[in-house]
Amino acid sequence: MRDRTAPVTLAALALFALALAISPAAAQDAQQQPEVTFEATELAPGLHMIEGVGGFAGGNVGLLTGEDGVILVDDSMPPLTARLLAAVDRVAGAPVDFVLNTHVHGDHTGGNQMVGEKGAVIVAHDNVRARMVEEGIPMGGGEPQPAPPEALPVLTFGDAVTFHLNGQETHVFHVHQAHTDGDSVIHFRGADVIHAGDVFFHGLFPFIDLDTGGSVDGFIAAQEKILELAGPDTRIIPGHGPLADRDDLAASVAMLQEVRSRVQALIAEGKTVEEALEANPVDGYEEWDWQFITSERMVRQMYRGLAAGD
Repeated sequence: MRDRTAPVTLAALALFALALAISPAAAQDAQQQPEVTFEATELAPGLHMIEGVGGFAGGNVGLLTGEDGVILVDDSMPPLTARLLAAVDRVAGAPVDFVLNTHVHGDHTGGNQMVGEKGAVIVAHDNVRARMVEEGIPMGGGEPQPAPPEALPVLTFGDAVTFHLNGQETHVFHVHQAHTDGDSVIHFRGADVIHAGDVFFHGLFPFIDLDTGGSVDGFIAAQEKILELAGPDTRIIPGHGPLADRDDLAASVAMLQEVRSRVQALIAEGKTVEEALEANPVDGYEEWDWQFITSERMVRQMYRGLAAGD
C-alpha cells in the first residue's frame, strides 16, 4: 500500500515541479545535486528497480540483466545519466544493450544521447521517435530540446514488441492516448513485474499531458488494462513514487474514476471550470495532492480533457 516514507518522497518530487516552472538552464542547475544517488532493488533474479535518492532524478528505471544482455527501461536525465549508468554497471557489470523508453518526456529519455553514444539500441513507440524528430525532447520549462541522432529510438513499434532475453519474456505494449500519445508499459511476464511508466504516479494525482496526446479516458483505460494483468503478487514500478502492488493501482483507478464522474457531471450541468473548482470534485482525495499536480491543477486538467472530448 502507499508508503510515503519511501526514497522517492514528495519533497523530491517537488523539485520536478520547480524544474517545470523555471528555465531549462536553471532546471539543469537544479538537477545538479551532489547528494543524488541511484539505488537498485532486486525484484527477481536479474531484474531490478532503480530509484533516485536524495533529490529528483527523473523517472523510476527498470533493469534486466543476464548472459543475453542488459535492458534498461528509461534512462533518467542529464546531468545525472552518468551516475545512473554507474549504478547499472555496479549491478550488471556490463554495458547497456537496449533502452526501452516508456514515453517522450525528458526525465525518462534525457539519458538517451549518452547511452546511444555508448552503443545501446533505443526502442520506443512510433510516436516517441516522431515527436523527438519533429518537436525535440520535452525537458521541463521552455521549449523542447533538440534531439541529436544518438538520442533517437532506432527501433520503433506500433502496438507491441516482445524481447526474449535472459530467460525472461519482456512484453512491451502501447497504451493509447494515456499520459501522452506514445506510452508503453513493460510486462516482465515470468517475474510478475510491470513497469508502468508515467501511466502510474503512485499515491499522487497524475500528470495527464493533454498537449502531448494524453487524455483523461485514455489514462484511466491504461491503468485499467494494467490492473487486468496484475495479480495479488504482482510488483508494479510506477513512473514516479515507491514500488507498488495491485491494491495501490486499484486505489488510483478508483480515485480517477470517481473524480472523472464528478467532473463530467459538473460539465453536463454547464459549469465553467472556475465553478467546477468551487464545487471541489476532488473532495475526499486531498492526500493525493502534491506540489506539481495540486488539487486545483488536477481539476483543471480533468475539466479541460473531458470538456474537449480528448
